[in-house]
Amino acid sequence: MADVAAPAACEACGRPLPTRRGRGRRRRYCDATCRSAARRTREQARRSWDRSVKVALTSGQRNGNLDTVGGGPGGADPVASRVRDTAARLADELALAGAGSPLAAMAAARELSAVTGEALQQAVDRARGAGHSWREIGDVLGTTRQAAFQRFGHPVDPRTGAAMSTDVLPGAADRAAAIVACLAEGRWEEARRDFNARMREGASGERLADGWAHTVGMIGRYEGMGEPFTHRAGDNTVAEVPLRFEAGEATVRVIFDPDGEVTGLWLRPASR
Repeated sequence: MADVAAPAACEACGRPLPTRRGRGRRRRYCDATCRSAARRTREQARRSWDRSVKVALTSGQRNGNLDTVGGGPGGADPVASRVRDTAARLADELALAGAGSPLAAMAAARELSAVTGEALQQAVDRARGAGHSWREIGDVLGTTRQAAFQRFGHPVDPRTGAAMSTDVLPGAADRAAAIVACLAEGRWEEARRDFNARMREGASGERLADGWAHTVGMIGRYEGMGEPFTHRAGDNTVAEVPLRFEAGEATVRVIFDPDGEVTGLWLRPASR
């Protein structure tokens, strides 16, 4: 196989990147930490650009949008206000160190995660309204255009023209995270507890153990999971859990049917 052209160094930290052989998405960063750092840098650059926009150089509609985001004359954006308030409360709790309540800090962190999820949905909706493609949005989010649409899109039923339901099974994200915890700790049978009959027949505890071992063999020891997210797929709910390993990333995808049984489970290392 020929080598895929790739940058010689990580775009975030500058460290050399290994050459990838074969086909696949080119590697731009060392790991998830560098990818997140690069995304924060882009976001800071966009915010700095927004603050530098002059009234005389923008349309009235654009100025109104900037005022809304910034809490100016256009009125405060409720999501932006909640992000600021919750982030401030979390920062206060963390600043108290040993004197503060760890549970209060946890609650604030969980609330901030939820409200930033709303903010991200709002930002994606604005990007779509401004004409950006799902490919562009996926590139910013570090995912594919299909995954971006599945998470943030508003599908319309072609048969009726009506918006399709995006409601998900309550608790699906937490249940998917619990399955990942079972896999990471070698509790194979417990991971299979909510499998439907077909899944229990096809995915034995031994097969789960083999799959997890194969992933560890490819990208090193397991280090932790990110925030799960869920989306609707037909009548089912799909929960995706990003995972961090010693030398790469992976995603666990769990599919729940309307009755809450697990009908699908995949563990896929991320493409580089």
